[in-house]
Amino acid sequence: MPELPEVETVRRGMAQIMTGRTITGLVQRRPDLRVPFPERLKARTEGQVIDMLTRRAKYILMHLSGGEVLILHLGMSGRVLLLPPEKTSRAAPPYDPQKHDHLLMTLDNGAQMVFNDARRFGFVLLAPSSGLDAHPSLASLGPEPLGNDFSAPLLQDRFRGRTAPVKTMLLDQRIVAGLGNIYVCEALYEAGIDPRRPAGTINEGECTLLAAAIRAVLEKAIAAGGSTLRDHRQADGSLGYFQHQFSVYDRAGMACPLCRKDGSLNCAVERIIQAGRATYFCAERQK
Repeated sequence: MPELPEVETVRRGMAQIMTGRTITGLVQRRPDLRVPFPERLKARTEGQVIDMLTRRAKYILMHLSGGEVLILHLGMSGRVLLLPPEKTSRAAPPYDPQKHDHLLMTLDNGAQMVFNDARRFGFVLLAPSSGLDAHPSLASLGPEPLGNDFSAPLLQDRFRGRTAPVKTMLLDQRIVAGLGNIYVCEALYEAGIDPRRPAGTINEGECTLLAAAIRAVLEKAIAAGGSTLRDHRQADGSLGYFQHQFSVYDRAGMACPLCRKDGSLNCAVERIIQAGRATYFCAERQK
């Protein structure tokens, strides 16, 4: 499933082409994805100016001039493809919609946005911009890990007294919004914290290391265009490259890069299952 860096990469690509443009056409090619498309979606979006595109956790928010927000969730396999004006001009061959292209949006400069979702776990919603934070999809979300509200004291406060493993806690969207399995594994490794430890045992200094590691890993992943393991593509169709920088994720049995650098022996990345998800870590480095 696309995580925060993948969604943020897509949002940035969309913002470059779509911000300030007017929606001139919308084609809905099926009645639903995970949930039905909003009623009268075409009528409620055509003619609207896209004022800005923001992100909340793993949701892309398209703010429309008429006072509504189009909420886009990529699900497990969702992709956004942007066709800039030069690819939709009369000189270019017309775009041929593919089997899993479920929504096509045309802008006033001729650019097109295509939402493709093979597994159909994604969804599109429309919500009033006023009171958006209270929308059922957004209301229970914790702070953004790249935002000003995220800090070591906040982590320590939310971990206090909790016996659940720290990794499980970080995957709880009510604790921190947008974190997923890949980047939690990588951040815990960077902070030197064992993913199996009860969250309540993480002390102040370790929370400081962990908060910094979360920010650093996410920022590096966004700079690399996210991670492409199966479905993720950037909005221009190109792959993400952060998977080439993984320290532990999907590296079970391979040497821990930091232990190898330090000259440690018999040290390899381990794989366990926590709450149904694969966890990768180095038992020598992470305590």
